[in-house]
Amino acid sequence: MIASMLAVAWQPELRGIFVVLIMVIVLIGGTYLIVGTNIGARLGFLVAMAAFFGWMMSMALIWWVYGIGLKGNEPSWKPAEPIAIVRDPANLHSAEVIETSVKTEGMSTAEAAAAASEQMIAEGWMKLDDADPRRGQAAASSDDLLQNKAEEFKAGEYLTVAVYDRGGERWPKINESLDFLAFFHKPRYAVVEVAPVIQQRAEPGRAPARPVVDEAQSHRYVVMLRDLGNKRQPAMFITLGSGIIFLLLCWVLHRREAYVTANRSAATPVRA
Repeated sequence: MIASMLAVAWQPELRGIFVVLIMVIVLIGGTYLIVGTNIGARLGFLVAMAAFFGWMMSMALIWWVYGIGLKGNEPSWKPAEPIAIVRDPANLHSAEVIETSVKTEGMSTAEAAAAASEQMIAEGWMKLDDADPRRGQAAASSDDLLQNKAEEFKAGEYLTVAVYDRGGERWPKINESLDFLAFFHKPRYAVVEVAPVIQQRAEPGRAPARPVVDEAQSHRYVVMLRDLGNKRQPAMFITLGSGIIFLLLCWVLHRREAYVTANRSAATPVRA
């Protein structure tokens, strides 16, 4: 019977329920049984619960500080609203990516893209280096948007040309290295520039041909907003909630001890 129960592998429903039940019975129940047999059932329950919530507060505090354990949503890139994909460099001004419109009349697609890039850099956008990890994160998010959500392209039909980043400043800061009090921040945006490529014929037994940008099609710009997520929020709530319950139980134990001390001091000794 016990072997059959321990062999349950249906995760996470049944196995998770059994693990929690065993933990409550063995850990909390065993501690309460030992303490209750020494100091009484009611006082033992208060002591066991105070110890449990004190341990929960300490554990969740470590989760909160190091960002481990029960975590919320990780930071990620989300499509900007109301326009997420700009299909022509001349429309970057309408999408509020740049303040000054780019004149692309009579330009080729490469020249129009270069003019848009110069205007973005002049207005404060930072072009990320190819080795910058931020570039890879933004490009991966744009791939998911273009291929899965918007279905603009399929894999291999385009090439990531450049990634631009702006915003995200935090304050207040003591200096550049001490920013643990910088709880406020400005919105952070990223623009991923992609270019359609010419479809290459795949031949069996040969390596795929290098992608060639299609000069007949204009570059696309994926505008995204950084979502900072709530990675430490669950740990924060557990820490605060467990801390309040722990302090309340400690206050109840202190009040009980004060009542016991007052009753003992007021008691009149009886002669035998």
